[in-house]
Amino acid sequence: MPDLRKDPIVGRWVIIALERAKRPHDFKPPVQKLAGAETCPFCAGREENTPPEILAYRERGSKPNEPGWRLRVIPNKYPALKIEGQLNKRGEGIYDKMAGVGAHEVIIESPEHHVSLSTLTEENIREVLWVYRDRLVDLKKDTRFVHGMIFKNVGAAAGASLEHTHSQLIVTPIVPISVAEEMNGSLEFYNYRGRCIYCDMIEQELATESRVVLSSEHFAVICPFASRFPFETWIVPKAHSSHYENIPKSGVDDLGTVLKQTLTRLETALDNPPYNYIIHTSPFDHQDLPHYHWHIEIIPRLTNIAGFEWGTGFYINPVPPEDAARFLRDATI
Repeated sequence: MPDLRKDPIVGRWVIIALERAKRPHDFKPPVQKLAGAETCPFCAGREENTPPEILAYRERGSKPNEPGWRLRVIPNKYPALKIEGQLNKRGEGIYDKMAGVGAHEVIIESPEHHVSLSTLTEENIREVLWVYRDRLVDLKKDTRFVHGMIFKNVGAAAGASLEHTHSQLIVTPIVPISVAEEMNGSLEFYNYRGRCIYCDMIEQELATESRVVLSSEHFAVICPFASRFPFETWIVPKAHSSHYENIPKSGVDDLGTVLKQTLTRLETALDNPPYNYIIHTSPFDHQDLPHYHWHIEIIPRLTNIAGFEWGTGFYINPVPPEDAARFLRDATI
């Protein structure tokens, strides 16, 4: 069973993932070439190579854990947190810890061996977005769980271990420190101004346009003012909403188009870079929040974090977000 351990100085929780345990000599530089379609366990017809599915969108008449699926959700074979057990919160002197209880799932986004989500149809992408919602709605019913984070790693440099297009969901029994910091900062602004800072940000960005990549009926895509990384890109709903799982059908329909266009622009402009995207959403145990706004952050992995960044928390970004947005707007798709 993994452990969750709390840093007593900054309040950051760390997962000690015993299931993924390695000896010191097992650590090697990451291999940059990922396994291809010849041995891919995520391709249709190789369902026996994965854990049994949790959920699948299937063709009528097809059977679980067999071909006939369009999208499939499975437990992670090497989970960071495990679904079984109780939290067993306890202290060891000044240290707090609990059992590593949670959920770790993989969303296989296509039965075909696509490397990029952007190569799927908009309708396929909308199903991916719907299954994100479905899993969050289901897992928030479990009172042990507090927060769900959906993320995608593309390319070995971004942490992917398989090239077949997929995302992951990790549900934790505590609110991650980065989410808590976002919520606290937005609450301070709300208490001072009486408005959501994300709503104000979108209004200002759409008015000035210099950092806008694209704008649709329901979403704005921007390179944020204080971008930490070159070509960091956010997708933010125009209407206030604190929880991704409350997204309506019209939002999913539009987001499918917007996400495909945004990823295509990044891949075209930057020659298919490795990247991560993360859906930032409110904790399960909060009702609708007037001060927090769910959004998607896309981080191309073009630079490395080194000693200065680790030591100070500062980021050095060599590409102004205004230039990045202009470059992405001009990308041919």
